[in-house]
Amino acid sequence: MKKSLFIITLLSFFAHSLSAQSASQSAAKNSPALDYSNASVSIKFFDRTMYYPGSAEDNPIYVHVTIKNKGPETLRFKLADDRMFSADFSAFTVKNTRLEQTASLIRKRTTNQTVYFREISLETGEEYSFVENAKNFLNFDEPSVYYMELSFYPELYKSKYIELKSNRLTLEVRPTPSAASSSFIPVAVGTAEILQPEQISPDKVVEQTIVARQKSLWDQYFLYIDLEEMLKSDPLRRNKYAASSAEDGEKMINDYKAALMSDTIEKDIVAIPERFEIKRTNYSQTEGTVTVYEWFKYKNFYEKKEYIYYVRQRDGIWRIYGYGVNNLGTE
Repeated sequence: MKKSLFIITLLSFFAHSLSAQSASQSAAKNSPALDYSNASVSIKFFDRTMYYPGSAEDNPIYVHVTIKNKGPETLRFKLADDRMFSADFSAFTVKNTRLEQTASLIRKRTTNQTVYFREISLETGEEYSFVENAKNFLNFDEPSVYYMELSFYPELYKSKYIELKSNRLTLEVRPTPSAASSSFIPVAVGTAEILQPEQISPDKVVEQTIVARQKSLWDQYFLYIDLEEMLKSDPLRRNKYAASSAEDGEKMINDYKAALMSDTIEKDIVAIPERFEIKRTNYSQTEGTVTVYEWFKYKNFYEKKEYIYYVRQRDGIWRIYGYGVNNLGTE
């Protein structure tokens, strides 16, 4: 009798435990604090420049991270003071090889320590942003083209099974420049300051590019030109570039740039107009065209041409990636 009573009690205990566990899981699943279905995470380059292999301090890859509440209810999440306990960067090569994490990141996450954090609340439509250096998370030791994304942990890294994925960025890490190639880095005239492209409209991009060519300022001229896309406009060059290594591809771009500067290829795009007039600008969020009339001076007449510049926006920066030319006669 006592044995039967014990078995009944034991079964009752397990049934109660399973019921409590199920209720707990159901409560966690339905808890508004753990519902992140209306949260979005997006990333973009912050103060974008040219990136090379090397230390996080000498050549950082700063990424602007934004968490947004797209739902009707208040969004709450935890954010660690040390962002390594709130986020992860992942990067893959074109061959789908994943980059290794830094030793400092691994050491922090495997060492017993107190993680300080604060709770963030976002109402409908509100955003919270911060900037992180991707090189603190990943080892960018080789020049290559990488595809990079971010994982955000709203309940911190210890609860990394709750994960929000960002969009993906294309990151080009160039070979470390030698003294011979340092002239290809755009530098402001009269200073040692490296030029940075600005978030200006497509027509301003075209205007500044033409003016830079009129003044023979090559660094400023190439600032808003996507040389890689321009190079690939020719099918033969495109196929050769696609089959090349990262280092050979970089050399192809530099050779293409040098050929443009020496006026041996695609003479229309580097021709210097006497004057120009922007006629039309049409663009969507990411693509656009700028139509420009340009006059080229000869001894006894002007040749008038219509240029159509094709522009594309990436990470807030518009760049010229192609062009077309129509002859409009002489004046």
